[in-house]
Order: sequence, then structure tokens, then C-alpha cells
Amino acid sequence: MCVHSCIDPCCLVRRSIQTAWATAEESHMNMDIATVNALTYEDFVNVLGNVVEKCPLIAAAVWSGRPFLTLTALEAAIREFIDALPESGKEGVLRCHPDLAGRDLQSGTLTRESREEQAGAGMDALNSADASRMARLNQEYKERFGFPFVICARMNDKANILRQLSERCQNERAVERARGIEEVKKICRLRLEALVLTDAANKL
Repeated sequence: MCVHSCIDPCCLVRRSIQTAWATAEESHMNMDIATVNALTYEDFVNVLGNVVEKCPLIAAAVWSGRPFLTLTALEAAIREFIDALPESGKEGVLRCHPDLAGRDLQSGTLTRESREEQAGAGMDALNSADASRMARLNQEYKERFGFPFVICARMNDKANILRQLSERCQNERAVERARGIEEVKKICRLRLEALVLTDAANKL
């Protein structure tokens, strides 16, 4: 006897998207922009919620802007949302970032993205002198500005990070807030590129 089951087409679509996402993660392949646009609100936030460190509300806010024609358009929507925040909101975004080579790295509580980025820049392999200097400068920076030092670790090495941390401690708060937000955007772009096909690849 044949048994016919009724399957909700919406469930099939969502299952297909989730399968594509899981397969992409396992094989380190990126989703195309069409797959991103087809994600439900929950899946969109789950997938893209940490492209800005610990700020899933930003992904939630830009979801309604779909469909995005390209990765660049998606990135632009995130950048525009951040730019439209009041200064206090921008500082809130900066405060979501962990210290470089700080307590979260030592305790293993960094997000996966931050852990990989810091390790790539050698933050997990500092000698005792560099670790002490980093801790001291991180504390000085936060006491001066009220938010942590943010830099795109994937675009810098240990020596450059230490140099910039020392130099940027001398800036004014407004200058450093703006600089930190620009670094957030660089981090966001690289994290997006790890998830979504670049514009040229999307056209293939």
C-alpha cells in the first residue's frame, strides 16, 4: 500500500537552504547571494549575526532590505546602518569587541571568528614582554576612550598591532571612535567574504 504524505513546499525550500548552508560550512564554500536572499529572518541572523562582532541586531535590521543584488550591496546596507547610529551607538558596537590577546582569548571564550583572527595575527603566541605591553596598552586605551581598541587583525601582524595601539592611545576620542568604526567595517567585509561569494563569483 502506498502512503502519500503531504509536505509543505515552504519547509522544502527552507530545508534546501539549510542544507546548502551546512554543506557550504563543511566544505568551506561560500553561499551565493541568491541563497542569502532566500534565508528566513532567523537563518539570516544565525548566519550573518556575527559579521559585526556580537551585534546580531545589525543583521536583523538589514534583513528587510533583501533582495541584495551583490555582496557589495549587502555590505553597503550594513555600513549604512552603522553610519546612521548615534555616537553612543557606535561606541556600543566598539564595546562588543574583545581585547586583543585579552582575557577572552586566554579563557577560550572568544567567538570563533575572533579566535581565528587573533590567532592569525599571533595574539595567542605573544612572549611575556609583548603580552605585558599589550595588556598595559589595552587598559590605558580603555581608560582613555571608554571602549576597547579595535583593529582588523587579519590585515595586521603582531608588531603593527602593538605599534598602532601605542600610537592611537594619543588620539582624541572622536577621532578614535571614527577610526574604530572603520576597522569594524574592514572586519565585517572579511567576515562576509568568508560566508558569501564575491560579486564576480556570483555572476558565474
